[in-house]
Amino acid sequence: MSLGKREFDVIVWGASGFTGRLVAEYLFKNYNNNELNWAIAGRDIKKLNRLRDKYLSQNIPIIIADSFDDVSLTKMTERAKVICTTVGPYAIYGSQLVKSCVKSKTHYCDLAGEAQWIRKMIDIYHKAAKVNQIRIVNSCGFDSVPSDLGVYYIYKIISKKNLSIRMRVTGAKGTYSGGTYASMKNVIKEAYKDKEVRESLTNPYGLNPKGQQVGLDIRDLISVKYDKKINSWISPFLMAGINTRIVRRSNALSNFSYGQKFQYDEAIMTGKGLKGRLNGIILSIPLMFLITKPGSFSDKILNFISPKPGQGPNKKERENGYFSFKFFVFDEQGDKSTFKVTGDRDPGYGSTSKMLAESAVCLAKDKLDEKYGVLTPSYAMGDNILDRLISKAGLTFNKI
Repeated sequence: MSLGKREFDVIVWGASGFTGRLVAEYLFKNYNNNELNWAIAGRDIKKLNRLRDKYLSQNIPIIIADSFDDVSLTKMTERAKVICTTVGPYAIYGSQLVKSCVKSKTHYCDLAGEAQWIRKMIDIYHKAAKVNQIRIVNSCGFDSVPSDLGVYYIYKIISKKNLSIRMRVTGAKGTYSGGTYASMKNVIKEAYKDKEVRESLTNPYGLNPKGQQVGLDIRDLISVKYDKKINSWISPFLMAGINTRIVRRSNALSNFSYGQKFQYDEAIMTGKGLKGRLNGIILSIPLMFLITKPGSFSDKILNFISPKPGQGPNKKERENGYFSFKFFVFDEQGDKSTFKVTGDRDPGYGSTSKMLAESAVCLAKDKLDEKYGVLTPSYAMGDNILDRLISKAGLTFNKI
């Protein structure tokens, strides 16, 4: 069935989960009219009914399917223009859904921050998705929309190639859910078990097309150091491992519109002097716990204190959250400029749910350039998603 004849514009897969519910709530509040035909989906009819009764309305259709049942997935994907999924870890629950979307010629967007899994989806489905003229768009939340669209915005303003851009997190307030923690731990588990996964995760260009995995960038920051160019101590940023690779893939997919010598890295900016160094050390401690060997004593401690799947920040915490990124930009002549990207909600959930929802609507409703395959947000949706993020999702993009 052609996309123009689909029953639904968007199906939210995993709607009864923590982030899925937030995406469904957002669509209900902002698109609950004839502008968008959408439905919620999952495997548990009782949970979906509770979601609909408490947060939505009886007018929102429910679809039942299972992540490991190809028949039920195909019946679902054939009914929509776009599948918007929040069901992770994607390496466990996402592969058959991507396969089904490619088969059904249905667009797809997710919140995946699992670089090793995205690499696998590229290798298996990129060519088929291009042939079927569909867009499989990963990382449409806090990882990696602010980074990917931030760089895209900078290149709209600065008409020069081969910039060196240093993204620094200058402020954030928010928490993480059990689903996010489960996804991160699954990445670590796979890395300890599989040498190829480790090599993919440590390759700065690991998501670039084969034959284009070279450049000037090095591995992501793993220790506290002083950044002389911005006069501040910096600490490792957990999301850098996926964000930097998404940005570099955007460059490669666009025939290196940022330049062959484009450089990009990410870190947390912690300040000057002894205080800045101590702040950096303190911020790096949770990361040290996270990357410990699965089953170790440290790993068990972190598992005990971390939220479980389905748990996450409450409404007040989400609304009081925010994030702020600064992009320090240096051109080949040494000239410097600074840009800023901000979000008005808890980054992992309040902002993420809006980013993902608008990505799904953008894929379903906007007239986009004819770019297909396993893509990045900026390459797939460009100015369209940038405009939506600014006008609807509470993000700001500015030169300062």
